[in-house]
Amino acid sequence: MPGLDSILNIGKEALFAHQSAIEVIGNNIANANTPGYRRQEVRLEEALAVDYYPGQLGTGVKAKEVIRHFDQFIENQYNTRASLRELYDKLHTSLQNVEVLFKENEDGGINKILADFFSKWQELTQRPEDTNTRSALLGSTQNLLNAIHLTADDLDKLQGQMDDFIQQDVNRVNEILKQIASLNSKITIHEDPGKNNANELRDKRDALVRELAEKIDINYIDNGLGRVIITTKAGHTLVDGTNYYSIKFETPKVLTSLSPDSSFTDKIYYEGKSDKEYTIKIVQGGAADGTAKFKVSIDGGKTFLKDEYGNDLIFSANDYDHKITLPNGELTIWFGSANNEQDPATSNLSVGDTFTIVPKTGLYWYENSSSFVNITPQEMPDGSLNERRIQGGTIGGYFLFRDAYAGKYKEKLNAFAKALAWEVNRIHSQGAGLDKFNYSNGTYSVTNTSVALSDPASGLIFGDKLQKGNFTIFVYDSSGNVVENSALDFDSATSGIQNFDPSVHSLEDVRDAINNSFSHVSASIVDNKLVLRADDGYSFAFSNDTSGLLAALGLNTYFQGSTASDLGLNQFVNSNISYINAGHVNGAGEVNEGDNTIALQLAGLENKNVSIFTTREGLTSQTLQEYYNSLVGNVGADTEMANFNYTYNKTLADDLNDRQDEVSGVNMDEEMANLIKFQNSYAAAAKLINVANDMIKTVINMA
Repeated sequence: MPGLDSILNIGKEALFAHQSAIEVIGNNIANANTPGYRRQEVRLEEALAVDYYPGQLGTGVKAKEVIRHFDQFIENQYNTRASLRELYDKLHTSLQNVEVLFKENEDGGINKILADFFSKWQELTQRPEDTNTRSALLGSTQNLLNAIHLTADDLDKLQGQMDDFIQQDVNRVNEILKQIASLNSKITIHEDPGKNNANELRDKRDALVRELAEKIDINYIDNGLGRVIITTKAGHTLVDGTNYYSIKFETPKVLTSLSPDSSFTDKIYYEGKSDKEYTIKIVQGGAADGTAKFKVSIDGGKTFLKDEYGNDLIFSANDYDHKITLPNGELTIWFGSANNEQDPATSNLSVGDTFTIVPKTGLYWYENSSSFVNITPQEMPDGSLNERRIQGGTIGGYFLFRDAYAGKYKEKLNAFAKALAWEVNRIHSQGAGLDKFNYSNGTYSVTNTSVALSDPASGLIFGDKLQKGNFTIFVYDSSGNVVENSALDFDSATSGIQNFDPSVHSLEDVRDAINNSFSHVSASIVDNKLVLRADDGYSFAFSNDTSGLLAALGLNTYFQGSTASDLGLNQFVNSNISYINAGHVNGAGEVNEGDNTIALQLAGLENKNVSIFTTREGLTSQTLQEYYNSLVGNVGADTEMANFNYTYNKTLADDLNDRQDEVSGVNMDEEMANLIKFQNSYAAAAKLINVANDMIKTVINMA
């Protein structure tokens, strides 16, 4: 019932309410510069009124709850943009490091050294017998090789750094997920909606969510209290209330997805490493003895590898002894027993059986200890990101640089090195130097000596370059007279010379053809490479190769190796400059020391369009220098693209952060004004208590 006690109680409750408001304001002021702190405010509510004469009378004010100013919609938008900002920030920073490797305005640029390499061949055309000119060519070649090796090595190191960064961020993500789940549990315990809000715990959770969004792209769903669900954009659950699910950065894996009616119980195996993932899809069922057929994709099965004419490449599923080398030479694959990779598979493959080879460290989401999903970021052929994988954050940026960008540059650099080796060797292998050969070791090996050399199962790196044709060997006695002169005969039972056919003849067939065609030169296979040796007192030279066999097998070549890392000088050339071929053997078997036929062709290679193939970009036709310049241009364009996207997303993220600050940030002027307001209200409440006290005293004195 209203009365003096009611007035006194109104004053008391007002004191408590305004004291709470002042305490919250003080907390705001104290945390004005605290990262992640959101402005709080006491929500005052009118106390219950009492029906009385002359009408309904109020009973004062109550401090109902301490609310937290925060806009979740803006926060979700910010986290999305922050995730993309961090992706492009890390990508741009990493690409800037690559730009340094491809600086072509400095003396050591590959482009300039390549031009000097061709210039030295031009000089050799003028003095083919001069040892100083030959030595200068060798020095220029070594400079070119050193520059290519250094660039490849630096790219490898940059990729290795990404692995370290990814592992650090993965560890931090798992820590964050654990902490968010723990905070969800605490919020559930402490929070009572409308009465007690766990504002401090929510601040901590939102700060962790922000940090998480900077690591990977996320979706955030708040079902109230601690029932927060966080998933990746692709839908993989990371936190569900008090439960969390780890992600792991793990070693290479092979993932198997068999068709419903498949009876395959064995395994697919591989050797090698790559920046790409390979999807192996069975398109013709049967045993893994060459009967079953498969196609290969590097974009998860959306498209499949094609030959130079645009046709899908179809490979035979086979065993360890007939393993298939993929077109870029990075991987060899085969099917074997589940218990022993070198034993043949005993079960049949079915159409639709799919195997995904991830020959690199990747990112996996674990639902439990035995159930995982590959969420490694993956760039698609059109430049978009695989929507079923991680698409943002620093982890996305590191992966994108490592696989899609550095991987692309390495592939193009390797393609450049491979084209350089092939084009130079194709010409050089048909020529002659100042000395003839007593023996010649091939530098390119096969994995199976009995398989046709153009078949992917042969493992010959340049097998796809071979053509139907032949080459000639001239054999000389100790006086320099020609004693044998013939092309290889691949079928002695048929009259006339039967030429080489890459789709039919194997390395063993080449060996046998040489042994059947010559009396004083013998061929053998050592370590899966062809070796030719002349009898004592004899020597030999090569000429007129229309098949590409000499270059493909590494006989009489200038270079050995086929990648940016292993490209080198042929051991014969490196140990004796007399084996640098400037001239050629004419039809009579004569080698003129002043002949510059081969040197002229090699010098002319500088301006000749050549075919260069990569699995990412397909077939191109341009000069070696133009191709290398396109690689340099790619780096510059990619860096600019990353910088633009970083700036764009940073601008949007900053704007969203400012909008959030307008809602939840502490404004000191506003807080000081509120402090004065509630200070006066507190003083007025105290005055009201004094008045009520005086009124009570007056009543007492009247008694």
